[in-house]
Amino acid sequence: MGLCLMQMSSSAQTVSHPAIGSALDNSAIRVEFVGRIHRMKSLGEVDKDIISPKSANIHPSGEKYYVNSLEGARTVVYDMETNAKLKVIQHRFDEQTDSLWAPESGLFPFHHSYKEPNHFEGRPVESTFTHGGRYLWVPYYRRNFDLNAQDPSALAVIDTECDSIVRMFETGPLPKMIAASGDGKYVAVTHWGDNTVGLLDIASEDLNEWKYVACLVVDHQLKLDYSLTTKVNRDAGSGYALRGTVFTPDSRYLLVGCMGGSGGIAVFDLESMEYKGRMMGGKPNLRHLVIDNGYIYASINATGYVQRIPLGYFLDAIEHLTPQTPYKLDGWKSCKVPAGARTIVLSPDGRYIFVSCNFGSVLAVVDASKMELVGTVPADSYPVGLDISEDGKLLIMTCQGRSTGGGNAVDLFKVDYIL
Repeated sequence: MGLCLMQMSSSAQTVSHPAIGSALDNSAIRVEFVGRIHRMKSLGEVDKDIISPKSANIHPSGEKYYVNSLEGARTVVYDMETNAKLKVIQHRFDEQTDSLWAPESGLFPFHHSYKEPNHFEGRPVESTFTHGGRYLWVPYYRRNFDLNAQDPSALAVIDTECDSIVRMFETGPLPKMIAASGDGKYVAVTHWGDNTVGLLDIASEDLNEWKYVACLVVDHQLKLDYSLTTKVNRDAGSGYALRGTVFTPDSRYLLVGCMGGSGGIAVFDLESMEYKGRMMGGKPNLRHLVIDNGYIYASINATGYVQRIPLGYFLDAIEHLTPQTPYKLDGWKSCKVPAGARTIVLSPDGRYIFVSCNFGSVLAVVDASKMELVGTVPADSYPVGLDISEDGKLLIMTCQGRSTGGGNAVDLFKVDYIL
């Protein structure tokens, strides 16, 4: 399907920077745009570390949050209460950082020869916490010398007690999503670039014992052989373009959304390390997956939808899966939202779904029980990442930059639950 066409349409939109105080206000909920951290001189004080921010993650303590500045090759740490900058973590590696690297797993061989492959600049994408918030895991879109993201990339482990990188791992090509299992045993790194998912055993409290245990494959692993000097469109050549990744609450299954190709949700049984197949039935171009309140929720990027299906119903259908033939599962409920639905989060009580809508430049609010759109709040251009505080009263959303300027901002929204 037309991933490259979707990006072209999004880059053509008018850049917007709404006024602080813009709000969605109805009888049940009020969501107000209360602040931004940005790098636009026209909007006042500039934060030069916000360079096409990709994702935001609130620490489980509720004391601070982390923003991955994709094009800035840095993770920025902010105080939750004051939004004061606490630390800037640079993702640049040389001979002084060689001791951080875990032994190579042998699962992700380089296809091309580089003089010093572990000396590079990384572009941070998504993140996940493990060990009760002690560690933050951050994968890189690519190593900067790998023009077309066809060789192994890497991920950093940040110790949140000192906000410093303490461990480095290889990954497959073009990792984007990363998720941790609820039982604390695994981290899954999903590779957009070649239909694979890396699985790490992190059960030990000793980071020196963490290691890869599998490279999981959805249907078939792509063989990559792109130019080393001419840039290509990797969105158009990444197979299923694996993205949304989530473990089931019992940590038995790993679910991975297929944003490209014929779509669906790939299912892995972690007891047997077996690929079960792809579950179809939802709308194509699935971007993000969340399991909460007894449902699987999915965002549908291009056309702009949020969908849900009962988790138990989905799990019961796994017995029908085979690796050879995708299985169609009906019963998804849909809610139309503005186009470019990216990250989704739920309110603590599961009543509302919040959606960053990239093409529409809004934060959308959906009534989860009715699967109906409550309304939208204007946001800076190209919203993408989103996280919510434990009490549900603060939303932090990242708005990326583009060649046209884009958002280049971190937007803050206050939520009041009236009913």
